[in-house]
Amino acid sequence: MGRKKKKNINNRIISFVITFLMMSLGIYYYGLNYVPDKWYDAQTMMPNQPESYYVDQWCTADFGRKEVVLWDSTRVDCLAKDYAIEFDFAKKWAESVGQSLYYSKMTGKKPAIALILTNLTDYRYLKRIERLDNDIKVFLIKAY
Repeated sequence: MGRKKKKNINNRIISFVITFLMMSLGIYYYGLNYVPDKWYDAQTMMPNQPESYYVDQWCTADFGRKEVVLWDSTRVDCLAKDYAIEFDFAKKWAESVGQSLYYSKMTGKKPAIALILTNLTDYRYLKRIERLDNDIKVFLIKAY
């Protein structure tokens, strides 16, 4: 009888530790993906569209010019008064960082990215951009 009680207590302790660890990892994971909306300009748009749809909807004539071709045949998705903006889906975050910095250098405008989020887990890519600490303005497009 004593052995069964001891084994039962050990099983409960193990279950508690595993549950605690899983909850802690879940909270940590969601903490990595959490981004307060007030920090970013965010716009909600229709999901499952090509990148060009978001450029057309966002970069209107009163805001900037779409698809501006530079002297080296590269194209800025949206050239606004203050920003050279690169539009990309969140999973292509690194490519968008490089392009926005390049377009900024070529146009004399500030670098900016319009990051298209297709689901809640895409916020992890935004966190990666934040870690670079390179003064790139980020606009969010929620397409989910």
